[in-house]
Amino acid sequence: MGLQHIPVMVEEAMGFLKCGSGCTYVDATLGGGGHASEILRRAAPDGVVIGVEWDGDALAEAENTLLVFGERVKIFRKNFIHLPDFMKAESVDGILLDLGLSSFQVEEKRRGFSFKGEGPLDMRMDQRMHQTAADLVNRLSLGELEYTLFHYGEESWAKKIAKAIVYEREKGPIETTQALRKIIYQAIPRRFHSRRIDPATKTFQALRIRVNDELENLRKILGTGWVLLKKGGRMCVISFHSIEDRMVKEAFRKLEKDGTMRILTKKPVTPSEEERDKNPRSRSAKLRCAERVSANTEEF
Repeated sequence: MGLQHIPVMVEEAMGFLKCGSGCTYVDATLGGGGHASEILRRAAPDGVVIGVEWDGDALAEAENTLLVFGERVKIFRKNFIHLPDFMKAESVDGILLDLGLSSFQVEEKRRGFSFKGEGPLDMRMDQRMHQTAADLVNRLSLGELEYTLFHYGEESWAKKIAKAIVYEREKGPIETTQALRKIIYQAIPRRFHSRRIDPATKTFQALRIRVNDELENLRKILGTGWVLLKKGGRMCVISFHSIEDRMVKEAFRKLEKDGTMRILTKKPVTPSEEERDKNPRSRSAKLRCAERVSANTEEF
């Protein structure tokens, strides 16, 4: 694809996963294979990675990146919520989830994830899915649009943006990233445009999350994924906005209270200043990790 994706918080994640030979790890958000490559290097000569990815473009990138590791990597094109189904009774030493977008997803205009270029309002992680962001923008009721922008994007201008979308779509369908960005820019008074983040950021985030059902998917994997861990196995989650981080924190707390997991990160670990400078996309990343302490297999 030409664009090199830079994995986030590699050293921190590897440290918590305790990568070692003879161990099996799940990279449940394989992306371009950056984290998986590092796990495999550190788990040489016979550590194994099970890679799970539902984005076909990312999968192709990962297969190319991980080719050198041969049979030490097994890749599945699936949503990570199905991990307990296709892993069956197999147990693993670590699970990693990086909930951010890959660089090539953001930069590929035809995917519609970014408002920086012109492209179709798509935003599907898995191109086999039917509903796109354009479907939401053009079909949701005013109330549903407002709820989506506020609940999934924490957008304080949700009502005003939703009204502007409904007004504009009456003239014709809203089909491109730039068309939507223009509507958002006009809906939010210019004096309230943030210098820190683009005014369209939260709306695009909200639509992407809803299109891909990301919060429900995260809730499911937090509730069932830990069952795959051996005693002493660890689950690491890298999130990129407050809703996800809150969900991870609350799920880990409940599992710890139940005596199933032990939280290793009382506060989320954040990228070093050096990493933030080198990779600005890492700035909002937060890593939390918990360790399996009980053989109890009752689901969360």
